[in-house]
Amino acid sequence: MEFAKWGFDRFWNLSLTEKLIAVFILFQVTVFSVYALLRICIWWNTRKRMKRWGLLGSNFKPVVVGFFHPNSSDGGGGERVLWQSISALQKRYDFARCVVYTKYDPAMSSNDIVTKVQERFSIFLKERVQFVELKWVKLAEPSCWRRLTILGQSLGAVVLGLEALLKFKPHFFIDTTGHAFVVPVFKWLGGCKTASYVHYPTVSTDMIEKVKSSESSYNNSSTISQSKALTNLKLFYYRFFAKLYGFAGRKNDIVMVNSSWTHGHISKLWKSHNVYIIYPPCDTSSFEKLPLKKVDKKFKIVSIGQFRPEKDHTLQLTTLRRFLNQLKNYKERETVELVLIGSCRNQEDNGRVIELRRLAQNLKIDKNVRFEINVPFAKLKEELAGATAAIHTMWNEHFGIGLVECMSAGCIMIGHRSGGPKLDIVVKWKDMDTGFLASSEEDFTNCLCQVFKMDPSSRLRMASCAREAMRSKFSVQVFETSFIRATEHIFG
Repeated sequence: MEFAKWGFDRFWNLSLTEKLIAVFILFQVTVFSVYALLRICIWWNTRKRMKRWGLLGSNFKPVVVGFFHPNSSDGGGGERVLWQSISALQKRYDFARCVVYTKYDPAMSSNDIVTKVQERFSIFLKERVQFVELKWVKLAEPSCWRRLTILGQSLGAVVLGLEALLKFKPHFFIDTTGHAFVVPVFKWLGGCKTASYVHYPTVSTDMIEKVKSSESSYNNSSTISQSKALTNLKLFYYRFFAKLYGFAGRKNDIVMVNSSWTHGHISKLWKSHNVYIIYPPCDTSSFEKLPLKKVDKKFKIVSIGQFRPEKDHTLQLTTLRRFLNQLKNYKERETVELVLIGSCRNQEDNGRVIELRRLAQNLKIDKNVRFEINVPFAKLKEELAGATAAIHTMWNEHFGIGLVECMSAGCIMIGHRSGGPKLDIVVKWKDMDTGFLASSEEDFTNCLCQVFKMDPSSRLRMASCAREAMRSKFSVQVFETSFIRATEHIFG
């Protein structure tokens, strides 16, 4: 105590310049000490896991690739990209070992996750995958941040990234979720080679324009859109965040995106020059086994997509009601069925399904609507085999793997006139139409009427053209080849 008192007395007797120098030196020593302690913890925990997994103590020296994907057990398009990437690396490199950073779930073991991947995506891995369970995932979820959501999520992602790195440091780190702020943690503190596969930019110029034009949407409430002061404040917030987002994104050694639309935004925000467009994998070969010619007398419409607010399932239901009202008689209306197929990630998604069921009842179309939740791959194929048309209503969908699956299965696609569907998927192939695009309830209804009235030969011709286009652009083989080409220089 006497020594500490003597030290403080000496400090207060220093000049201002000497005090500043002393504080600066103390700060540097503290930062270095914390950094050194973190590096020791990372080294120790990584070594323990490597030993437990049998990757130490032999002549075999693996290159460990860590995939950051907390919701790895979900059944969406992002998860297909994750598992197909792992499959591609295992096929190409015998020395590669893959680790997935996933959400801690006592009800879901690692074997359960792999089994679910096999059932949902029909992906069978060559080598065992190891998992690092994360307990702070909640901090990176929107439900944790009622205000300043994207900034809060990004700060939460930094904390989550620290947890992930402290538990295990890979040689090569790949973020497949879009949490850009995790990348600098592994780059700076872990010294890893880093890459990102971006499905959707956290902030985009389209989002900024929506706020600027005072347009209400699921992420811009009417309270803000109707106030000029709040609109200007949110514009500043989005623009400030865009700068931070770009700074984090530029810490990648490799940047991959899933569509032309995402490429445009990420190139602009991250100012990255070498951005690879790698379309998400679709098991087109499995869907191509389904018959193009539909024998079912029902006019079945399918919708594939997670039950998230941006998917706009409400528009699908209101479109169906309008379409049914335009049909001539009861017998025609009786043949129509809309099947909404998707996964529910959490209680919020389950709540949305309940609300959609209630809306269908209120619109008096519940007899024409069916929900299929978290279905296995075999059930998905069964539903698509009997469908004539498919509908997808999300504005600025980054890609739309569900559209590819439907078109490969022979369904006449009606997609939103924006994002990936407009730029990459529902586009002409060999000067022939592959489907329809719409942007409003009236547009979607008119397109459904056109498909309903098409003669069988016209439907067959369009479905055949769409299937050929999907096979040539979005197959698993095309994805794996492109993914390996983009990442091969990392493996030497």
